[in-house]
Amino acid sequence: MGLGPGPLEGLGLIVFPGLEPLRGRRVLVTGHTGFKGTWLVGLLESLGAAVEGYALAPHDPSLHAQAGRRAPPWGYGDVRDGGALARAFASFRPEVVIHLAAQAFVRRSYAEPAPTISVNVMGTAEVLEQARRAPDVRAIVAVTSDKCYRNDGAGRAFREEDPLGGRDPYSASKAAAEIVAAAYGHSFFSRAEPAVALATVRAGNVLGGGDWGEDRLLPDVFRSFAAGRPPTIRFPDAIRPWQHVLDVCHGYAAVAAAILSRPGTVEAWNFAPNGPELTVREVVERALRGLGSTTGWVQTDGPALPEAPVLRLDAGRARRELGWRAVLAPAEAVDWTVEWHRAFAAGASAGDLCRRQLEAFAQRRAEVSA
Repeated sequence: MGLGPGPLEGLGLIVFPGLEPLRGRRVLVTGHTGFKGTWLVGLLESLGAAVEGYALAPHDPSLHAQAGRRAPPWGYGDVRDGGALARAFASFRPEVVIHLAAQAFVRRSYAEPAPTISVNVMGTAEVLEQARRAPDVRAIVAVTSDKCYRNDGAGRAFREEDPLGGRDPYSASKAAAEIVAAAYGHSFFSRAEPAVALATVRAGNVLGGGDWGEDRLLPDVFRSFAAGRPPTIRFPDAIRPWQHVLDVCHGYAAVAAAILSRPGTVEAWNFAPNGPELTVREVVERALRGLGSTTGWVQTDGPALPEAPVLRLDAGRARRELGWRAVLAPAEAVDWTVEWHRAFAAGASAGDLCRRQLEAFAQRRAEVSA
């Protein structure tokens, strides 16, 4: 089984220390047609996992389509469609479920609060409902967000045990998804026979090639550059935990591999960058330099929707217990993303570019682990 031509087609398997338990496992990824999902599928396939997906049809443009991915055997579908989701589970019989499918845009949540809450909360509940009925599932990883925490504005790095909450629909939906996942874990998965492990994972602002999302910082920079105009930014001095998509996906896989040996556990994990922090202004200016742009940037006029000025995560648990750390500093994450988009704009294959960066990432991680 598989999702069609991928970033590693024709290559040997890549060894990532600690991820060996996923080799040969059947892994179902919801949201596999998204930017992050496409990269995650590639990484999992590089380990030798058998991967299938369940998600809505990809938007145009999408990395999923650009990398030559196909629809899964059961077609595309909404995670709230229990019947369609049940058919996918019954057909594939996954052993590991990684749930990414979500409405992932903060600003859209202000325009579409009820659909955002529906997808992010009830979609999560439906995936967990199908997983608890699936006899082969042994581990579940539910992806939420750094914005699931109750942000008091103090600027400190959030830890996994900090209170959940949210003042906007997106943040509230992610906090609620966390609560729903924990409830399923304690009520059903830890009591199942055999027991199933469940973890939620929280990461920050993800950067990487092939992201065409709306209202995302670097995609907006690339669109502005292509149009020959300066990008517009809302909060130039805001600080975010900028991370490369491969560091984040490696973290998700590391959790999945680890909890396979801990049946019945219900856990939460943060993944955060290493290296000097960058403000929004610094990310934009570094990207513009990498593109060779001289347009500069402009700040949005007038009132903007509220956003937290600072978001930080503490990934100490992942370092101590998984041996995980981000190998690309925030500045490098920007550089790798710019490099991918410059090469793609010059005619390079999206699949080839993903393959090259995955190989380079594996080498960097091997150096860190040595």
